[in-house]
Amino acid sequence: MTEPVRLAKRLAEQLACSRREAEQYIEGGWVRVDGQLVEEPMFRVTTQKIEVDPDATLLAPPTVTLLLHKPVGFTAGLDAGPGPKAQAALALLTRENHAPDDRSGIRTLKKHFAQLRLATPMDSRASGLVVYTQDGRVVRKLEEDADLIEHEVIVEVAGEVTPGMLRKLADPVQYHERLLAPAKVSVSSQNEDAAETKLRFALKGERPGQIDYLCESAGLQIRSVKRIRVGRVPMTALAPGQWRYLAEHERF
Repeated sequence: MTEPVRLAKRLAEQLACSRREAEQYIEGGWVRVDGQLVEEPMFRVTTQKIEVDPDATLLAPPTVTLLLHKPVGFTAGLDAGPGPKAQAALALLTRENHAPDDRSGIRTLKKHFAQLRLATPMDSRASGLVVYTQDGRVVRKLEEDADLIEHEVIVEVAGEVTPGMLRKLADPVQYHERLLAPAKVSVSSQNEDAAETKLRFALKGERPGQIDYLCESAGLQIRSVKRIRVGRVPMTALAPGQWRYLAEHERF
């Protein structure tokens, strides 16, 4: 009976390469065992057929940025307050939740779900676009240029929104001892009976709780909040709970 050995060791023997190079091929998603993709160098094999993709390279896979449509009830770095503890949105970043129409051309690897940093916090009461990234440049861009990057948010409120309320929402506001830039606010849609209104906010330097504060100041009751764009990157047609890669040509 053949003794099981690590896949990296068997592959190194098969390719006459170093163990480290074999690990790089495996972790890069280039190796199949009996036709099944295996990305763990420690995986044990015996007599299975081991194949290496003809396009395999030892170049390290590039860092990635994932765009998630976070549903209500999942938290992303912010606590919604008292009540049941919300599940972390990070748990939604799995192969199964990858959007089938992702056009980035990036091959999904297990390494893409490791060492992710949250770049756009959101509490469990809100939904919409949340950015997770392995790329330190993306984190610096979204943090250091936060006052310049516009967030587009759809806010559903109860009742009719009058012109006076709109003006109030767009006023410069002192929030947590800081004067924030005026928000651009418009009516997106309104029910015929004026029971609810959808507002479109465009804010630069959005701060946690800012929209709640603006709506409360204008006498409006929020029913839902959904972020649909960060900078120049839209959420597009992502279904709740699905994610896609930030494509090479996209910039925040």
